[in-house]
Amino acid sequence: MEKIITSFIEYLHNVKKMSTNTELSYKRDLLKVADYLNGQGITDITKVSATNLNSYIIYMEKSSFSAATISRNIACIKSFYHYLIKEGIVKEDVSENLKAPKVEKKIPEILTTQEVFRLLEQPHGDHPKDIRDKAMLELLYATGIRVTELITLKVQDVNLALGYINCKDAHKERTIPIGHTSKEALGKYLASARDAMLADSKDDTLFVNCSGEPMSRQGFWKLIKYYAKKAGIDADITPHTLRHSFAAHLVENGADLHSVQEMLGHSDISTTQIYANMSHSRIREVYAKAHPRK
Repeated sequence: MEKIITSFIEYLHNVKKMSTNTELSYKRDLLKVADYLNGQGITDITKVSATNLNSYIIYMEKSSFSAATISRNIACIKSFYHYLIKEGIVKEDVSENLKAPKVEKKIPEILTTQEVFRLLEQPHGDHPKDIRDKAMLELLYATGIRVTELITLKVQDVNLALGYINCKDAHKERTIPIGHTSKEALGKYLASARDAMLADSKDDTLFVNCSGEPMSRQGFWKLIKYYAKKAGIDADITPHTLRHSFAAHLVENGADLHSVQEMLGHSDISTTQIYANMSHSRIREVYAKAHPRK
C-alpha cells in the first residue's frame, strides 16, 4: 500500500502542483490509515471496504482527534480514492459516503493595533539583520500573506515603484498593494542589506537568513517569537497571528469582504466572513460599554 501512496504523492506534486506542506500532510495521514488497516489484516488496497474506512473514522473519534483533524483526513482519503479510480487501481470509490464532522470555526487570535505597532517597532537597528527583520514584519502585516508565501517571494515579485507585490501559490497568482511604511522598509532592505547577506549573488530569493540562504519557516517562527517577547506581548503568537490581525483590522476599519478575500487568497468567502463576525462582536462590546441607555 505504501508504494501506491508514494505514487499518489508524486501525482500531487507533478500534476496537481500541491505545496510541499500539503504533500507531507497527505502522506502522513495516509500512512496512518495504512497502518490502521494493516492492524486489521488488510494490506491490499482493493480489499478495503467502506466499513473499514468508517471504522477508521470511528477510531479517530474515540481517540479524541479534533473535528478539524478528522475532516482533513477524510478529505485526504477522498482525494486518494479519486486518484485510485482515475488510475484504474480500484473500481469502486468506497470513500464517497464518508461524512466529515461539523467543524466549529474558532475565532482566530489577533493582536490589537497597539500590540502590532509595538511588535513592528522592535527591529530598529542598522545591522542588515535588523533591516531584514523590519522589512519582513512590515510586509507580513501590510499584506496578510502566509509565512510560506513570504519566505518564497522573489526579488522580481516586488514592484516598489507602483507599490505592490505578486504573490504566487500552486494554483493562482494575486497582486497585493503595500503601504508606505512597508514600502519604505522593503526599499531599505533591498538597497542596503540584502546584498550584504547573500551567499550567492545569483540567488533571487527576496529574504535570506544570516547564512545567506533562503529563510525557513522555522527561522521566521523563531524571529517573530523573539520580537513578540521584546515587545512585551504575552499572547503566544505565530506568523499566522499577523495574517489574522491584518484581515481583522481591515474589516474593522471598513474594508469590504471581497477585497479582503482577494488579498488573503481565500477561495471561499465564508472563510473570510469570520473576520466580519469578529468586527460585529467588537461593535457589540463597544456598544455595551459606552451606550448611555444600554
